[in-house]
Amino acid sequence: MDRFWRVGILLFDEVEVLDFAGPFEVFSLTSFPDRQDKPFLVQTISQYGTVVKARNGLLVQPHYSFNNSPDFDILIIPGGYGAEEIEIHNEHVIQWIRSRKADTKLIVSVCTGAFLLAKAGLIDGKHATTHWLDIDRLEREFPAVKVVKNCKYVDEGSIITAAGISAGINVSLYIIKQLLGSEVAVATAKRMEYDVIV
Repeated sequence: MDRFWRVGILLFDEVEVLDFAGPFEVFSLTSFPDRQDKPFLVQTISQYGTVVKARNGLLVQPHYSFNNSPDFDILIIPGGYGAEEIEIHNEHVIQWIRSRKADTKLIVSVCTGAFLLAKAGLIDGKHATTHWLDIDRLEREFPAVKVVKNCKYVDEGSIITAAGISAGINVSLYIIKQLLGSEVAVATAKRMEYDVIV
């Protein structure tokens, strides 16, 4: 492998912790058997690069702001109250997500991060899912989205949407399987003691 995949995770106030921490852990832990190099470099971004107050008061210091963040191969958009009730009305965030589409190989939403993708117009005409508590709202507010219920994630090629919270771990393992094969994905899940068939 000549290089790593750069994974960016968007952060914002009231982001659901496991929505971003699950994928962060999965991609950060992933490694090749008998090799020292890591296939993923995982970093975080927020609008201003200042400390973010996640759900239930967890304070997180992002690596980058919108102004100085690099390009990412994989961009993860988590959800939570901050996504569905606050950032969905933040045109700077929506525009930043929209602007990243051209230079990002894969955009992944977790939970109600799908609302931010929908607001940015990135899943119009595509199949998508979100947390079961919010799936009817997604269908109602964004009729151009082909909402899929009762699944962990929906793969539309350059965009993947995942269901609620822990589904971020499932979709991250799925991506690892697609990029690096089943052996690496299964080894990563085993290291996390996560019971999932990838």
